[in-house]
Amino acid sequence: MKIKSKNIKKKLIILAVLPLILLVVSLCIGRFYVSPKTTFSILFSKISSVEVFWDDIEEIVVLGVRLPRILMALMIGAALSVSGTSFQAIFGNPLVSPHILGVAAGAGFGAALGILLSNSVIVTQLMALAFGVGAVLITYLISKRKSAATLYTLVLSGVITGAFFTALISFIKYVADPDDKLPEIVYWLMGSLNGIVMRDVLTALPFILTGILIIVLLRWKINVLSLTEEEASSLGIDVKKYRLIIIGASSIITAVSVAFCGIVGWIGLVIPHVGRMIVGNDHKALVPATVFLGAFYLLFIDNLSRTLTPAQIPLSILTAIIGAPFFAYLLRRTGGRWS
Repeated sequence: MKIKSKNIKKKLIILAVLPLILLVVSLCIGRFYVSPKTTFSILFSKISSVEVFWDDIEEIVVLGVRLPRILMALMIGAALSVSGTSFQAIFGNPLVSPHILGVAAGAGFGAALGILLSNSVIVTQLMALAFGVGAVLITYLISKRKSAATLYTLVLSGVITGAFFTALISFIKYVADPDDKLPEIVYWLMGSLNGIVMRDVLTALPFILTGILIIVLLRWKINVLSLTEEEASSLGIDVKKYRLIIIGASSIITAVSVAFCGIVGWIGLVIPHVGRMIVGNDHKALVPATVFLGAFYLLFIDNLSRTLTPAQIPLSILTAIIGAPFFAYLLRRTGGRWS
């Protein structure tokens, strides 16, 4: 057991280092290359004694353009992955994603409506966040019967809510100006980190960090919540309370993620399975593993998005192109078994 525990700790350390390495690489690469030495000098210019001179454009690219985008990619990748891990455990279904309760469709409608009615990015983000949270509340109210909501009715209610808001998104597209608003709405719905500034990072950070922290602190309880309700209750766990806390935290960080970068699929579905292949099914190790893997994966995808072609490729296109074949391979390998 000690050997196994040491191996898992080593794996977690490696997984934690990978996003940091990619962060440094990401600051350097792009259509405008900045050397690693110059990048480090710009980052530590206030405390570093190394005398390296750089152009103003290099500082703008590193600090003003790439750093906020990279930090947001790390946060959102971690948020969607840990949210997917929590939902798959609680609902006992390996096909569940963070969007199962209609939060993505609700946030997508809010953003589409914000784009249609306003030219303000802040208004769009606030409306996406409000409708995302509202969609989850609607899902819960639909599923609530006799002062309780079962997981089965919660999933079905999420499907209903998602379908309703998806129809509203289609209506917004239908009435939007095809030469102005419609392209902006379609591009946003496909997911992108283009245009992210440090203000966005600082706004999203408290919500995402708090949500991830709650799930990380309760990760050992997720093992129990993945059992049947009778088994979990027999172990002295207040199933309804902890289930509500984890679903609430997961839904909020998903809504925030959609509000700032649009709808990005496959991350919350695939990354938890990758985590299980590496560290196993114990959520005490799986939750932090998916945090690191998700951060690494979305940053890697975003690097491809901004470097493969002159026009930035929407994130959902790349996550689907990479995620779908991998999930097919996983299905062939496991035969659809949970573990």
